[in-house]
Amino acid sequence: MKALIKLFAVGYVAISLLFWISGLALVGMAGFEIWEAVMPADQASAQPRFVRILECIGLLTIAVAAFELGQTVLEEEVQRSANISTPTRVRRFMSRFMIVVIVSLAIECLVSAFQSLHGHPELLPHAAVIGLCAAALMLAWGGFIRLNIPAEHLEPQAMEDAQAEDDKIDT
Repeated sequence: MKALIKLFAVGYVAISLLFWISGLALVGMAGFEIWEAVMPADQASAQPRFVRILECIGLLTIAVAAFELGQTVLEEEVQRSANISTPTRVRRFMSRFMIVVIVSLAIECLVSAFQSLHGHPELLPHAAVIGLCAAALMLAWGGFIRLNIPAEHLEPQAMEDAQAEDDKIDT
């Protein structure tokens, strides 16, 4: 059984590494996009250059999400060897994940809205749907946290254990 647990840890490390590599690739692509927008080969109008910069912002947003997810998996599953069985651990893990997703969706909504204002009005419904999804996720997350509080009070030791682990990881 211990060998199987170590095998899972290796899998989590591989997943974290792939998230990191994906994030680096997205940062590289964003760097190329911004270079092409600032130093275009042809003297394109400002409009397509502006859209390229917005695309760069979108790529960087997804890169941040990839880095954060990789870090979350590494810290929660490898460093802590967390068994997600207590309400505190579930809330903490879900909160880290939901923050990344909601912020990424909100930024994508803004990028799409700006693109719709600058020559792509067909993207406005997409921006609205993305914004509504971000809002719905935020409401659901808030409801989850609200419903999770009474469960956490049933196991006060779990919160102390999680905070003690934070001190170990931060040092």
